Amino acid sequence: MAKPFPNTMDFAGWNAPSRIECDIYDLVTEGTVPEEINGSWYRSIPDPQYSPMLGDDTFLSGDGMVSLFRFENGHVDFKMRYIKTERWKAERAARRSLYGKYRNPFTDDPSVQGKPRNVNNTTPIFHAGKLLALKEDSHAMELDPHTLETIGEWDYDGKLKSQTMTAHTRLAPDSGDLYFFGYEAGGLVTKDVAFCVADKKGNLVREEWFEAPYVALMHDFAVTREHVIFPVFPITADLNRMKAGGHHWVFEQDKESFVGILPRDAHVKHMRWFRGPARSSFHFMNAYSEGNRVHMYFGVSKVPPFPFMQEASGIHLRPDQVRIGFVRWTFDLSKPGDTWEETIIGPSGDMPRTAIKDQMSDFDIGYYQTFDPNNGPKNGPPPIAGPVGAGFNTIVRMQVKTGKYTTLGLGPTVTVQEHIHIPSGKPGHEGYLAFVCDMHDQQLSEVAIVEAEHIEKGPIARIKVPFRLRVQVHGNWVPAEEL
Repeated sequence: MAKPFPNTMDFAGWNAPSRIECDIYDLVTEGTVPEEINGSWYRSIPDPQYSPMLGDDTFLSGDGMVSLFRFENGHVDFKMRYIKTERWKAERAARRSLYGKYRNPFTDDPSVQGKPRNVNNTTPIFHAGKLLALKEDSHAMELDPHTLETIGEWDYDGKLKSQTMTAHTRLAPDSGDLYFFGYEAGGLVTKDVAFCVADKKGNLVREEWFEAPYVALMHDFAVTREHVIFPVFPITADLNRMKAGGHHWVFEQDKESFVGILPRDAHVKHMRWFRGPARSSFHFMNAYSEGNRVHMYFGVSKVPPFPFMQEASGIHLRPDQVRIGFVRWTFDLSKPGDTWEETIIGPSGDMPRTAIKDQMSDFDIGYYQTFDPNNGPKNGPPPIAGPVGAGFNTIVRMQVKTGKYTTLGLGPTVTVQEHIHIPSGKPGHEGYLAFVCDMHDQQLSEVAIVEAEHIEKGPIARIKVPFRLRVQVHGNWVPAEEL
């Protein structure tokens, strides 16, 4: 029989594995879903089949599960399926976990040594007619966008030489080109980074390699109409440590952070590097170029927020000591030197998002999530949801030029998963945000729909899911006409 999962933060309570594959037709809805919301919302969830081989593991190691909320004429259907990777198949056949520590192949069972260990559990994207499930240690896996059945590995018909494809891509709204990169592109613990572009038809039209200053976890990047920005923070890898059974990633507080800026149409040999103190960030809201000045918006921390990374790095800080704030970094390419200007414009947070039309350009409005103690329990600890610990409980709508913002919290026992932005076809309408709410007092989930410009008014629709949805990593909206 399958062994019980450990009673640890990553596998208990709201974080307990679900292991549910299902189809639910016409979810019960309170309120009204606007009929103009017509399309598919894809979500990636780490959800392990079996208890970890070594007794414990991080939430982020779970097998890839993809879910689909299909919106049509005010109705919402739901579907959820595992991604049938080689790792998933091997463990399904063995009826137990065969893979060891997070992204450390030297700790795996001998029966799978040297075999693929990807789980593709981080981000679903849709480009050039293909639904791709991404995780940054491997190539993408292609899925059927309607059934979610696994089709197989996608490497641009063998043209992609990088061994990895980042979990975060950037779609150019004007051309439909997809910008992405792969780190550790040449293999485990290499400094190689591959910068790639696929055109709107899905053809790989660019792949150029460069070396990062050191081997680093490069989860996200940013693109403007004129530049590409590669942040490198000191979450580093060491081959000898991994061979000894240690962690892939450790945060080195004595190393500098680096940011590489490349003119978008120039060869990577023209990269200019900036440097600053050790920092950590995993997601970037947006960036744009203003002549010789490049601006990038995101939430930044002193150290990574993940407990397993802090433990591996010997870091002992309270959560309130980790975050710095939501910031704008400005790089002046017209001046000598290698530093940037930092402006704190809002409270700390993560999971930033803009309207798709605003990506890569000067913009006014963005959205992200934070933990606000005022929206949490009056007595006792905050609810645990996801790989960091305390779940986000507040959505923020930020006017990025002025720093003015409004917020939405849904109660002391509710945490929120990453939101998506859904465009509106109505003139002057800012669109909608959709996000999963974790109803901790009920052990149930629901989807909230809010008007993006008026989040403080609360949901205009609540879509009921008849069980608990494990916390997703990332998701994306695809309009029906693109499908």
